[in-house]
Amino acid sequence: MTIPFRYKRLGYVALNVTDLARSTAFYRDLVGLDVSDASEQHSALRCSRDHHALLLVPAAQPGLKRIAFELESAADLAAARDYLNSIGLTVEPVPADEKKTLRLVDALRFRIPGSGLCIELFVQMMFMANPFEARLTKIERLGHVVVNVADFNGTVSVLNEQLGFRTSDFVPGFAAFLRCFPNPLHHSMAVLAGADNHLNHVNFMVSDIDDIGRAMNRMKAAGVEIVFGPGRHLPSESIFLYFLDPDGMTVEYSFGMETFPEAGAREARLLEPVPATLDTWGSVATPAFGKIGAIEQS
Repeated sequence: MTIPFRYKRLGYVALNVTDLARSTAFYRDLVGLDVSDASEQHSALRCSRDHHALLLVPAAQPGLKRIAFELESAADLAAARDYLNSIGLTVEPVPADEKKTLRLVDALRFRIPGSGLCIELFVQMMFMANPFEARLTKIERLGHVVVNVADFNGTVSVLNEQLGFRTSDFVPGFAAFLRCFPNPLHHSMAVLAGADNHLNHVNFMVSDIDDIGRAMNRMKAAGVEIVFGPGRHLPSESIFLYFLDPDGMTVEYSFGMETFPEAGAREARLLEPVPATLDTWGSVATPAFGKIGAIEQS
């Protein structure tokens, strides 16, 4: 479906964490993000000149607070606001003081029916004066967020037919890999079928394949649990490593990803539902993979 606004990129992800100081230290000292600002209410961490790619918020239980996408212009955000209201979604304004804290010019939020997943659309995040320092890992960007939902078909339908996402690859009734068109990356979001609604994982893309191996050894030395990989995904063609954060939420490093032109992109592939689709190298995920992280409902 053609929608009256254009996505620029996946902007940031907000996670609920049970110990803010502990999680901030993990994402800074082991994942390799830089802290832009921190308080008792949140920690904002970055992997580029943008103010943050990850927002950590203290909560009673770990989980996914929201996923935020940047639009191309203020005109796109205005069009999105009118459009979302026209299709019956409840648009929540972001208060001025919160936009100031998040270093955003403007933003709005709404929820995906069924899963309750909060999506934020924003324009213009603060561009930091100093470049991001790749102290541990050459992180290129926040890559994607994956969720499990009970209403798989309904959620994918809303994202494709009402919100303008394009499917790059899919397994019917089980998995859909979605790009925020016209962003070229194979997926900035993926939806998996599940018994309930929860975070599966958050991904950071790296620019050096050696960072995958170095990260595996760094995590093992720090006692961090590796839950999948290293391996290579068939969809996206990425080389990956998954590990757990202090709350047991799953984090991924990946290297490489298929990209799509805005016009003339290939059709979505129907993927075979076998283990080799997830990893052509043959590794198997542990039971802890992608299990922790409730989707916040309000």
